[in-house]
Amino acid sequence: MARTDRTVSDLVRMIQNKDLQLPEMQREYVWQATRVRDLLDSLYRGYPSGVILAWETDENVATTDFAVETSAASSSSKLLLLDGQQRLTSLSAVIRGEPVTVRGRKRPVEILFNLEHPDELTFITEVNESSKDDEDPDIEDASEKDFIERLSRRAFVVSNGRIASLPNWVRVTDVFTKSDGELLRGAGVTSFDDPNYEKYTERLKGVRAIADYSYRMDVLEKSKSYEEVTEIFVRVNSLGAKLRSSDLALAQITAKWRGSLQIFQDYQSEVDRRGFVIEMGTYLKTLVALVTGQSKFFVVSGLSTKQLEDGWKRTKKALDFALNFVQSNIGIDSLTLLSSPFLLVTTAFWVDSRDYKIDSTEAEEFRRWFLSANAKGRYSRGSSEGLLDQDIAALRNGGSVDGLYQRLIQQMGRLDFTPEDLIGRNSRSGAFKTLFLALRQDGARDWATNLELSTKHGGASDKIEFHHIFPKAFLKRVRPDVDSRDVDDIANLAFIGAATNKKITDRSPDDYKNDFEPHLLNVQLIDFEDGLTAGDVFEAFKQKRRKLIAERLNKFLE
Repeated sequence: MARTDRTVSDLVRMIQNKDLQLPEMQREYVWQATRVRDLLDSLYRGYPSGVILAWETDENVATTDFAVETSAASSSSKLLLLDGQQRLTSLSAVIRGEPVTVRGRKRPVEILFNLEHPDELTFITEVNESSKDDEDPDIEDASEKDFIERLSRRAFVVSNGRIASLPNWVRVTDVFTKSDGELLRGAGVTSFDDPNYEKYTERLKGVRAIADYSYRMDVLEKSKSYEEVTEIFVRVNSLGAKLRSSDLALAQITAKWRGSLQIFQDYQSEVDRRGFVIEMGTYLKTLVALVTGQSKFFVVSGLSTKQLEDGWKRTKKALDFALNFVQSNIGIDSLTLLSSPFLLVTTAFWVDSRDYKIDSTEAEEFRRWFLSANAKGRYSRGSSEGLLDQDIAALRNGGSVDGLYQRLIQQMGRLDFTPEDLIGRNSRSGAFKTLFLALRQDGARDWATNLELSTKHGGASDKIEFHHIFPKAFLKRVRPDVDSRDVDDIANLAFIGAATNKKITDRSPDDYKNDFEPHLLNVQLIDFEDGLTAGDVFEAFKQKRRKLIAERLNKFLE
C-alpha cells in the first residue's frame, strides 16, 4: 500500500477533474451543514482530520457521481475514493462555491466565518443529526441577545438570515473566491490604518490555509481485486462505525452484482416521484427479508448474484403493492405519516408470502394491524430489527395476521390509548401521525384558507405543517417556567399552514381565536369555551385536549 500526502486543494482539483472518482459501493452524500461547520472549524485550528483511503485500478469498475459538479473526462486508470467522501465533497462544495446534489435536489452549503471570533476559541462540538439542515440547533429559538452572544464565541456557523448581513460575518466560499480588499470593505475596513485591518487579514489567511491542509492518502495497489477492496471498505468503515449496516450491505451487494446501484437508484427515483421518499436501506432490508426470511444484513455476504437479482424482482413487485396498499387502503400518501418505514417491509413480506392472493377479510385485518402498529410505534422503540424479525416469522409459512396482533399486544400491553399514554408524545410519535389521519378523515382544514389537510400541498405558505396552539414565543414570555418538551407536547400541536401560523405569531389563544371560524378549531379538538386560553391555564388546556385526542384515536383505530 502506497502512502502519499495531498493538500485539500489538490484533492478538490482531483474531484473536479475526475482524477478521483467514487465506486458504486459508496453511499450518497449525507452530511448535514453542521458537520461541514465542524470540519472547517477543526481544519482552521489545525486539528487532525483522519486519513483518505483510495484504490488505483485498471478494472472496469462501475462508478457513481460526486454530489458536486465535475467537468473533465476521466483517464483510463482510475483512482477510486474509498474513505473520505463526505469530507472531500463538503470541502469541494465550500471552496468552489458549488451546491451539493442530494436525492436529485441541489442545495448550497453556506457556512459563515466570524472575523471577530475570540483569540482563544471556545470548544464547541454540537453535531445534532436531528436538527434542520440549515440551522444550528442551539440558536434556532434563542432570543436576540443570547443569539448574538453565542455566535460571538464561534469561528464558524451555519448561515442564518439573522446574521448573514452582519459586517463581521463573511461567507467561507467568498474567502476562497474574493479578494481581501472586497471582503475587508464589506466588513467596514476602508484603510490600512484601521485597527482591524491586520487582525482581519490574518484571519482570512488562516481560513485560506484550510486549502493547504495536508491529508495522508493511503492508496491500495492495482493487484487487489474488487471483491478484496470491498472487504477492506467494509472493515474500515465497520471499525469506525462511520457507515450504517445498510451502507455496508450495499457495498457487499454491489461487489457481487456489478451495476446494481444504478438499478436500485432508478427504482428509488421512481418511488420518489410517487411521493414516497424512502432511504436505500429500506429497499435493501426488504430484499434481504424476501430472500432469507429475516431482515438482518449479516447474511448478505453469503447471497449469490442470482439470489440478489431474483430477489430484487420480487422486491420491486412487493414494494409496489405495499405502497399501493398503504395509499389506497389506508390513506397514507407520504412517508411522513409512518412511525417507521419498517412497516413497508412487513407489508411487502406479507403480500409476497401470500403470493398476492388476499381476501377482503385478511386485507381488513392487516389494515387494522398496520394502523395500530403505526400509532403505537411498533418499530420506533427498542430493538426495531428484532421486532421486525418477529413479525416476519409470524407471517412465514402462511402465518395469520393474528400472529402480528399478538406480538403487538405483547409489546404494548393494549392497543387503545388513554390520556396518560399521550403524556410526553410529540410530533415524531406514531400517535401524532395517526391523529393527522383521523382529523383529515373528519374534514379538518387550515384555519385561514380552508384548505383540507394534505401532505401534498405545494407552495411554502399553503403546505400543511404542525404549529403550537399556545405559541412558543408567547409561552416563553408569560410562562418561562414551562419546559420546552411540554411546549412541544402533542396536546399543544395543530395542523395549519405556515402563512396561518404567521398570522398568529406570538399572540395568545385568547387574542387570535376570534380570527378563525370556531368549527375549524373544534374539528381539531381545540376547545376554548372554558376560557382555557391564558398562559396560567396551559396545563389545564393540555389535559383537556389530551383526553379528546385519546378518544378520537381510539375511535379511529376501531
